[in-house]
Amino acid sequence: MQNAADLASKLKAKKGFDLKMLIGLDGFVDEIIHPVDKRQDFKNFTRIKTIAEFGERISKAAGLSTNIEMVTVQTKLGGNGPILSNALLEYGVKLTYAGALGTPDIHPVFKPMAEKAAAVYSLCQPGHTDACEFEDGKVMMGKHAGLGDLTWDVCKNGMGGVQGIAKMVDECDLFGMENWTMMPQMSEIWQGMIDEVFPLLPQKTEKPFAFFDLADPEKRTKEDIRRAMGLIGKFEQKFRTILGLNEKEVFEIAEVMGVDIPDSSPDKLKDAVMGVYNALGIYCLMVHPVRSACCCIGGEYFFTDGPFCAKPKLTTGAGDNLNAGFCLGQTLGLDPLASLTLGVSTSGFYVRNAKSPTFEQVIQFAEDWGNGKNLG
Repeated sequence: MQNAADLASKLKAKKGFDLKMLIGLDGFVDEIIHPVDKRQDFKNFTRIKTIAEFGERISKAAGLSTNIEMVTVQTKLGGNGPILSNALLEYGVKLTYAGALGTPDIHPVFKPMAEKAAAVYSLCQPGHTDACEFEDGKVMMGKHAGLGDLTWDVCKNGMGGVQGIAKMVDECDLFGMENWTMMPQMSEIWQGMIDEVFPLLPQKTEKPFAFFDLADPEKRTKEDIRRAMGLIGKFEQKFRTILGLNEKEVFEIAEVMGVDIPDSSPDKLKDAVMGVYNALGIYCLMVHPVRSACCCIGGEYFFTDGPFCAKPKLTTGAGDNLNAGFCLGQTLGLDPLASLTLGVSTSGFYVRNAKSPTFEQVIQFAEDWGNGKNLG
């Protein structure tokens, strides 16, 4: 693939970069789970392969009951912010994290990330996610008690006040507050940033980036979603604002914002992306379906296929790794198509290796992909 070969060359010219980022605010302890289909003995079992099979198993128990064994295969850090940050740290970004990592002590799953970070502000207890993985996707079952404790006042008290937050944001190349859906006070925190921090930020000729990820807003009301979209739009005053969505989310946002997508449209995804982008009035809308990625910047639409993996080792966090690659590409000054290709290369490496790539590893991955090698 020519895009990948071009990306490898561009990344080699960017070695030794010096980037600072501030990311928050969520934090989850993720248990990666394989639901059991048949167990051969104490150590060996076959897992339920697809979400449809899992759903059928549950549906058959209606009016009766059933037992589904859940095998935890890994316990790891989770949440959009921590996984995004972990990937950026692997790339060598100087990163500060603020969010729900545990109090009074940071939870053990976050400690490796905290040790690599330039600074960490742990503001409340993390949530917990049981991530049931299948070959065609995942079902995330979350426990969010405690996340509602993370308010604007808590942020200010834990991060050096408004002046302290403004100083950190001013020094960053990219700033992001992720997982709006699961953080009950996130809109109020965004409003606090706009009202109290924005007046302290200088107006820069080349604005830094702000990145947002809603994280499946389906359960939130349309009024809440519309308010959040309005607040994200206001960040354009001080930042080049990027909103990252998956394919399901972009159609949900389009409906909420009244974007008309004709049933007869030959490319509904492009129509949805362009429609939502125009409605938001921000620098960039980036959308990542399972097999591809696309974005709109400056009124232009860009698209790339991804290095699809039929049997991934790990899918939970793939979207966050794609976001990390795209954000890195943008902060490095790559063009939109190269940024998208870095995004899908980052997630492509991640799902095959169950870990985020280093800068050297993603260059090699892009080279191999560009040369047509079997990526596994």
